[in-house]
Amino acid sequence: MAEQQPAAEKQLAISKIYVKDFSFESPQSPQIFKRTDWKPQTNLNLRSSHTAVEGSVHEVVLTITIEAKEEDKALFLVELQQAGLFEIAGYEGEELSAIVGSFCPNILFPYAREAVAAMIQKGGFPEFVLQPINFDALYLQSKQQQAENATTGEAH
Repeated sequence: MAEQQPAAEKQLAISKIYVKDFSFESPQSPQIFKRTDWKPQTNLNLRSSHTAVEGSVHEVVLTITIEAKEEDKALFLVELQQAGLFEIAGYEGEELSAIVGSFCPNILFPYAREAVAAMIQKGGFPEFVLQPINFDALYLQSKQQQAENATTGEAH
């Protein structure tokens, strides 16, 4: 009887979650705190990146930038890089891409949301709650955009 080669065992585990970089700026303080009638416009920028570290260890970094402005004056600016080390084995191609592009950011987001809310509050501003993000939809949108760019690139 010939021995069958076992299929590569799939593993996915969180090794470490950490803050890689964090900054908070409040350029209008302390004068801004004399007011209580804030009506800021808030801009949210969200992105993630992935780096293979060694072996089956992968670092995924979720970067969140929030800028609150009123009448073109910045009230506050927050930038956070929430990172995680993930043990990912037995996944390749599209499966690996979906894990680092959607699953891992989904894991990191609650940590990032808590850190951002705490920092803004410590900066003297009212409670700030980031709404849930659908990373699955963002990942699919990114894939569609890449496919469209590839198609357009071939036409030129």
